[in-house]
Amino acid sequence: MSEITTYEKTKDSGIEWIGSVPSHWRVHTLYQLVTQVKEKNSNLQEKNLLSLSYGKIKRKDIDSPDGLLPASFDGYNIIEDGDIVLRLTDLQNDHTSLRVGLATERGIITSAYTTLRPINTSNSKYLYYLLHAFDLKKGFYGMGSGVRQGLNYAEVKELRVVLPGQDEQNAIVRFLDNQCGQIDSIIEEAKSSIEEYKKWRASIIFEAVTKGLNPLAEMKDSHIDWIGLVPSHWKLSRIKNELDNLDYLREPISAEKRENILGLYDYYGASGVIDKIDDYNVDDKVLLIGEDGANLRMRNLPLVYKAEGKFWVNNHAHILKVHDDNCYGFIAYLLEAGDYSVFITGSAQPKLSQFNLMRFPIVIPPLVEQQEIEAYLDEKCSAIDALIREKKSLLSELEIYKRSLILETVTGKRKVV
Repeated sequence: MSEITTYEKTKDSGIEWIGSVPSHWRVHTLYQLVTQVKEKNSNLQEKNLLSLSYGKIKRKDIDSPDGLLPASFDGYNIIEDGDIVLRLTDLQNDHTSLRVGLATERGIITSAYTTLRPINTSNSKYLYYLLHAFDLKKGFYGMGSGVRQGLNYAEVKELRVVLPGQDEQNAIVRFLDNQCGQIDSIIEEAKSSIEEYKKWRASIIFEAVTKGLNPLAEMKDSHIDWIGLVPSHWKLSRIKNELDNLDYLREPISAEKRENILGLYDYYGASGVIDKIDDYNVDDKVLLIGEDGANLRMRNLPLVYKAEGKFWVNNHAHILKVHDDNCYGFIAYLLEAGDYSVFITGSAQPKLSQFNLMRFPIVIPPLVEQQEIEAYLDEKCSAIDALIREKKSLLSELEIYKRSLILETVTGKRKVV
């Protein structure tokens, strides 16, 4: 991280989120620099479908069966390379999205978005970085009066911005392109490492809970597709034989009823704790496994959660009580390793029914072996989890640094010329 060089002479920009700027920078109102794009895609003259996703404008397949019918694209806006797209809808509910994107090619995008075209195309990339900085500061949420679900061009065009000379704009853009490109590369490497660590963790768990810890053990065919060979002395079983189902305890509570409460107890759904409430419907040591949702197929999040004490479970997670002759921790690892794909029904909304879950085939080693495997996996997974936390911490630091770099540069707090 380079030492910051600052400008010698500054002035107050009169813009609260920007503050002081170099004295030679000029203040403009956005409508002096851009026009609104309103070029309808009549008769489907353009079919390069674009979308804005977390600050990036990406291509989409216009012929995808999951999308809209082609006829519905007549009302879309035709945009060009260098246009700036703003998603200014649902401001009240979504405070995490990045709402500013820069088009790098001609295409069509929903007219629900506001598209700006710089009058001087040489300003395009700099104005994108400036509006992106405003977005990072969550400035759009403060525009207008009262609580607003969205903004329109008439409101956005009054936004006041600062603009250095063209040579300085170009230098700032080159600097940010270079620095952000390097940071993004490191971020992608870190994300890739995290995924590799997760795969490594999953493979270690799978090998231990299906093959045991003794590489010399005599093996047999389990005749269970997701397991394959297992130690010959292990028992073939099903979940219903080793765990009790307590789904009769679960009950959903609406979000409205969960408001204005102290939050004494965890409220569990399909993907772990989703809220805190003032009551509980389970007081026990159990395992929770998601009943529905995309994670059943994607497995981006854990599927099995340990839950002990007092808590509430809604109708999106199964409640399982491990029999005393089995090891709670081992069973948790075993169920997390399971491949439930052939037991899941539904495509739009995947579901693992109670009937299918309870007949799911598993293998059970002797209790002492279960305990040994749990201890082994606790140690291995703890080490891998520490590596994942380290990478996630790096990601967080890089994102914070990247944001500060952009903000400092486009508001004149960092001199790069």
